[in-house]
Amino acid sequence: AAIVFIMGLNLLTVRLFGELEFWFALIKILAIIILIAVGLWMIFTGFTSTTGEVASFTHLWANGGFFPTGVHGFLAGFQIAIFAFVGVELVGTTAAETKDPERNLPKAINSIPIRIIIFYVLALLIVMSVTPWNRIDPAISPFVNLFSQAGVAAAAILMNLVVLSSVMSSMNSGVFSTSRMLFGLSREDQGPKAFGKLNRRAVPANA
Repeated sequence: AAIVFIMGLNLLTVRLFGELEFWFALIKILAIIILIAVGLWMIFTGFTSTTGEVASFTHLWANGGFFPTGVHGFLAGFQIAIFAFVGVELVGTTAAETKDPERNLPKAINSIPIRIIIFYVLALLIVMSVTPWNRIDPAISPFVNLFSQAGVAAAAILMNLVVLSSVMSSMNSGVFSTSRMLFGLSREDQGPKAFGKLNRRAVPANA
């Protein structure tokens, strides 16, 4: 049902793709900003968890430092983390349908490192400052755990909604980028001709 819903919206107009991505992104951004704010509050107020751990930045270099299990642990985690960045290059597929792409696309691409630092690195630093890395339960989301410790009873439900919005966002981006790549291949005579046709709304519906 979700796939049909996303595909249906993408078939209507390109503008809907942008609107969906805006709201999906807003949900994720707000969730992470709130997490960072709550985490900082817990750190600066000396919050003590039910296990007796006091939230502090010292957790970042205590308990073995940044590479407590050696370089191999970092490399093992790195290959998993890099998966989160797969697909950022697909921003190029939006060039033909972006207003003033020569100005807007470089601006969006150049802001990626800043977003990575804020929404990935900073969020993880906050999480590990509240709960030491060796006390994080792999069976529980560290984000849910942080909100739960802060007294948010519906933390699991709220984070599941955020995850659901992320999945929908990924699906939305996938439908958009895949159809545009098939459209481009068709126009270059490297794919079925049917994929190179636009409907009356200028959407490559066949692709």
